[in-house]
Amino acid sequence: MTTKVQRQATIARLVSDHEVTSQPELIELLATEGIEATQATVSRDLDDIGAVKVRVASGNTVYAIPEFAPDRLAPLDQLRRVMGEWVADVSSSGNLVVLRTPPGCAHVVASALDRSRVDGMLGTVAGDDTLLCIATDTDGTTLANDLRKLAGID
Repeated sequence: MTTKVQRQATIARLVSDHEVTSQPELIELLATEGIEATQATVSRDLDDIGAVKVRVASGNTVYAIPEFAPDRLAPLDQLRRVMGEWVADVSSSGNLVVLRTPPGCAHVVASALDRSRVDGMLGTVAGDDTLLCIATDTDGTTLANDLRKLAGID
């Protein structure tokens, strides 16, 4: 059985990955993920996670979640800008990659990385001026090199 948190995380991912125009469409997408949900449940979940309807370039109005919805047209460009502006150093050890930022900026970089879904990265943990990225491989060198390139410090 899927928990509420798991279901809402799946909804956030689906809304980020697809132009979801209606709740019935979202219910169908959830079903493809093996999650059964009623319209009332989906409606409450969308409200709980702060989903809003926005008009996209195609002219459709789709669900979007502000904290998970970077510029849909060029998330990599946004990531490059954030990385170039805030990342001062990148180093790795094993499958861990550490990014250094100015004080108070690590969460900005972490959020951009999480929303951009960088290949080879499981997730991030941010402190004040240090950000930990966990690589999917046992060797984080490739991820570290990719992040250096994005930050323009290769």
